[in-house]
Amino acid sequence: MRNTININDDIYWIGVNDRKTNLFENLWPIPKGVAYNSYIIKDEKIALIDTVDRSFMDDFIDNVDEISEGRDIDYLVINHMEPDHSGSIKAIIAKYPNIQIIGNKKTFPMLERFYGIKENIIEVKDGDTIDLGKHKLNFALIPMVHWPETMVTYESTTKTLFSGDAFGAFGTLDGGLFDYEVDLNWLEEEISRYYSNIVGKYGSPVQAALRKLEALEIKMICATHGPIWKEFIPQIIEKYKKWSTYSTEKGVVIAFASIYGHNEKLADFIARELVKNGIKNVKIFDVSKTHLSYIIDAIFKYRGVILGSSTYNGGMFPNMASLLHELKSLSLKNHAISTFGSHAWAGTSVKLLNKFAEESKWDIIAESCDVKCNPHDAEYEKCEIIAKEMAKHLNEID
Repeated sequence: MRNTININDDIYWIGVNDRKTNLFENLWPIPKGVAYNSYIIKDEKIALIDTVDRSFMDDFIDNVDEISEGRDIDYLVINHMEPDHSGSIKAIIAKYPNIQIIGNKKTFPMLERFYGIKENIIEVKDGDTIDLGKHKLNFALIPMVHWPETMVTYESTTKTLFSGDAFGAFGTLDGGLFDYEVDLNWLEEEISRYYSNIVGKYGSPVQAALRKLEALEIKMICATHGPIWKEFIPQIIEKYKKWSTYSTEKGVVIAFASIYGHNEKLADFIARELVKNGIKNVKIFDVSKTHLSYIIDAIFKYRGVILGSSTYNGGMFPNMASLLHELKSLSLKNHAISTFGSHAWAGTSVKLLNKFAEESKWDIIAESCDVKCNPHDAEYEKCEIIAKEMAKHLNEID
């Protein structure tokens, strides 16, 4: 037997684990790896739900062969066209040339542009059904969670939702497959970091998808990354409700860029003053050391954001500029912000931080602190005010 797992009745997991890739989408660090999940339903007709990244196509084809036992695969359902899930489509078609590909109107232009495939396709719309025999596949479109063609497939006999990237997570499946078999505490940050960085921009579409799925009785959620949700379905749905409405907790993220240590001094000083004023959850990040995906994940969680940066080459420190770019693209809500920074002769960074603060439409707390060279008493006093005012704001809304 290869790495295939019977997860319910005639439904099998035939995914793979990726422990070699360092950057997901060539951007996000995945120190715990990632799983590419694919599923197959073996009935009077056989349906394959999504494929895997092309670098694993040989193992994947072996898994499909093992379950199909020489039978043709009748259908390939494409819930999501991103290449980490569609990358083995051409290999599947080469192996099973009569397979029919199920997608929606927005799936097929991508299918043709990515892989040159435009034959043997079946277009489905919201609410359409395909009968496999004992099992019935029902389709629901959830555009922009997180691509425009995204849909989910609901198998009504076993009440299984094949959710695409929704409810996914970074991290490989190390022997455990179901949520109750894996260490969810170990995966907790990988679940939230996956949402905040991959899906986080699309809060309104996520809410629309959740409303659409409310009518379904769901006993199992099979995402294309991470564990299969079975015992903790209410908990992961509740997390998506919270994250998609940009709900935040009482706490402060301090992210700083420091060349010679001056801004780090101010970050530590502000953090201590926040704690003295009743804020226990304070997280400090050096943007030159910590990848922005972890900082974004923390900002998703906590309402208070304090950003500090050195001026560099007459502008923003590059790593801080990258963080601001990502935060701006995410269009986050329900935050309060303060800023500080330092310069030797051209004081630009704080002006740019303040421009970001204004454009973000977050609550701006206290006057900025802009340090020339090394901070002195007057600058520490300004930073003390920043901490006190931020703490007051957070305590009042708690």
